[in-house]
Amino acid sequence: MTELDVISAQKEGIEQAELVEPWKALSDAGATPKLVSAEAGDVQAFDHLDKADTFPVDVTLAEASADDFDAVMLPGGVANGDEVRMLPEAVALVKAFAGAGKPIGVICHGGWVLIEAGIVEGRTLTSWPSLQTDYRNAGAEWVDREVIVDDGPFVLVSSRRPDDLPAFSREFLAAVGA
Repeated sequence: MTELDVISAQKEGIEQAELVEPWKALSDAGATPKLVSAEAGDVQAFDHLDKADTFPVDVTLAEASADDFDAVMLPGGVANGDEVRMLPEAVALVKAFAGAGKPIGVICHGGWVLIEAGIVEGRTLTSWPSLQTDYRNAGAEWVDREVIVDDGPFVLVSSRRPDDLPAFSREFLAAVGA
């Protein structure tokens, strides 16, 4: 595995732990994560509702292609998930990963973009509990577990919240072959 897209919001809203912990696990396994956002510059991460660190954007959505990466990971954060699902370029990029059969990892509210992309029907996954109705309305089976690996037409690894990150990282690393 060479690179991983981590899609973020416009400029802020990523749940910091959901970006940093999987990023570290992937880097430690030899992957080269790349942060993708709508705009160049930095993105503002949050620790729930409090501002945390900023992170430099590596690739803009306009420059990103699923052909250039092995997998995509969608961190959560309420603002991040809501922003990303409203970006047609982000939705198209996620659809391209699914269409290419490449692994997708999603945590917490990051799943809103999956719903917007129309790629959850018939899939089993988990998320922050407030998204369960959204997933069910989109045709998915929602369950309350720390991590779910669904081996459909593309591997989909999902988790609920920061407490689940060790299990998420372990399963996502396995899914991407790291």
